[in-house]
Amino acid sequence: MQRTVAVLGGGVSGLAACYYLSRSPQAPKVILLESSSRLGGWISSTRTEDGAVFEHGPRGVRPAGNVGKNTLLMVSELGLESDVLPVPGDHPASKNRYLYVQGALHKLPSSIGGVVRTVPPFTRPLLWSGLKEIVAPRGSEPDETIHAFVNRRFGQEMADIVIDSLCRGVFAGDCRALSVRSCFPALFQAERTHRSVILGMALAGGKGAPLDSPLIRRAKEERWSQWSLRGGMQSLPEALEGFLKQRGVDIHRDAPVKQLERMASGSWRIMLEDGSIEADHVISALPAKALAASLPSWAEPLSHELLNIQAVSVAVVNLKYENVGLPVMGFGHLVPSFEDSSLLGIVYDSVAFPEQDGSSGPALRLTVMLGGAWFKPGLGDPDTVSHTVLLRCAKAAVKKHLGISSEPSRAIVKVQKACIPQYEIGHWKHIENAAAYLVQQKLPLSLIGASYEGVSVNDCISGARTAVVKLLGQS
Repeated sequence: MQRTVAVLGGGVSGLAACYYLSRSPQAPKVILLESSSRLGGWISSTRTEDGAVFEHGPRGVRPAGNVGKNTLLMVSELGLESDVLPVPGDHPASKNRYLYVQGALHKLPSSIGGVVRTVPPFTRPLLWSGLKEIVAPRGSEPDETIHAFVNRRFGQEMADIVIDSLCRGVFAGDCRALSVRSCFPALFQAERTHRSVILGMALAGGKGAPLDSPLIRRAKEERWSQWSLRGGMQSLPEALEGFLKQRGVDIHRDAPVKQLERMASGSWRIMLEDGSIEADHVISALPAKALAASLPSWAEPLSHELLNIQAVSVAVVNLKYENVGLPVMGFGHLVPSFEDSSLLGIVYDSVAFPEQDGSSGPALRLTVMLGGAWFKPGLGDPDTVSHTVLLRCAKAAVKKHLGISSEPSRAIVKVQKACIPQYEIGHWKHIENAAAYLVQQKLPLSLIGASYEGVSVNDCISGARTAVVKLLGQS
């Protein structure tokens, strides 16, 4: 009899799991349960009448590494190649990234010259940080904060300015709380293996079988720093949904999971608002806390580990201006926490993807990111904060940082609640304990998604693939 696999959560992780399950030669019956009325999770794009695109979640995907190649492979298989908008290595959005420090924009060094000279906001050449790192002793702790790790190996300026800003850009999080072992495992491993991060990264080889396709080769040749899709990132979940429907995947929207129960046969009964579904195996792509809430009381040891995984909220303000220019050309700028804790950074969307500006004449699209780990103290409760207040903050930042004082012709404010999981110190232990519990109890349950091992779109898709390969026993 054909097995049934239920996938909980229709974000990119859940959709990818369904994709890999339904493509398998021994494909089981696949049921996808999504609590909301739309698929795609945090990937969400608004397309306006004039063809402009505004991203409220991930706005670009990096092609680097095997996880990046894996996503490009999926894009090709879904027939989206002609929609790919690449940002090649010689593009200003690839080369120019800025920090806003002490009231001014500073370009991060992208050449040897910038590393050997003293460039503001730094008080000495970054070369010294590199030399310090190569001779720094190996750490002995099983985990430490990203700030402590970088401070110890590269010095305080690097930790306070660069890494603080980077963690706000990637995780909307505080590098003084986030774990280096879980957030940047390659850096942690490089120090463990080679004593030096710089040497370790230089010597590191790719893991797994090399993936290849014409699109992967093109991304390498043109040195893409990132890519998007012509109709916005939402084109990816839309294409996945189309593929799953062709393959007969049973998709249920507005179907929040109330409770998981284990039956005498060993399979799961999934309780919904209007009935139940039975499945031999469950792949959960739900946020860790949402899964914990639906587990049976006897699985308390697992719930306990999952409830330790926090997430932060981000206010995303999309702005469009007519007939104004930027003072600099680049990907955007980040703001360290000591400068303005509730403003994470501003992305210059029009520089990387002018194709998404729309047909209404010269326009500038910006995205202002607010909140993250600093949401409540800086902006108030994500559940009740006024969109007017957030818009005012965003417009004030654009005026102060970029000198743009005109009113935007369009503004969209979204509060993405608990959207980015925070891998704090000891996160690895929660993941290890959860995995051990599943094995000990022989539970037919797989955990995937941003709560566990990587928050990027690439990590989510790759994690889904790994879980399906393990479940179906394919290489």
